[in-house]
Amino acid sequence: MNFIEITDQELPTLDVISKKVHDNAAGAIATFSGTTRDTFQGKRVVRLDYEAYEPMAVKVLKELTEEARRLWDLTHIAIYHRIGTVPIGGTSVVIACSSVHRAEALHATEFLIDHLKARCPIWKKEVYEDGSVWKGSCA
Repeated sequence: MNFIEITDQELPTLDVISKKVHDNAAGAIATFSGTTRDTFQGKRVVRLDYEAYEPMAVKVLKELTEEARRLWDLTHIAIYHRIGTVPIGGTSVVIACSSVHRAEALHATEFLIDHLKARCPIWKKEVYEDGSVWKGSCA
């Protein structure tokens, strides 16, 4: 089963999302959580602002889960991404994968965050104390 959500609300915790992908047939759950840090390349970060073309973003995330399932034997996948303002310490994206063996879950989680960042129509604006800059797509 796949769980995909793009929301302007605070994301569920890793604990909650891990429970969604838990399965008694799975021996592993791998997770990734992307959070807003307070500095980037020596600049003080105030916050991150995310925008998305939501219908296309959901479509891309579904495609990515299908690709991951073709590459690895996965039990469940969860991808949650926040849009709007994400404060320092806030979570922007959470990915969790469950599988029978750890290697599959770990590889799939890395694949999903890397390809989400490269292909998903979600854009990030980094707001610094001295201005802001739009980054390419995603987290």
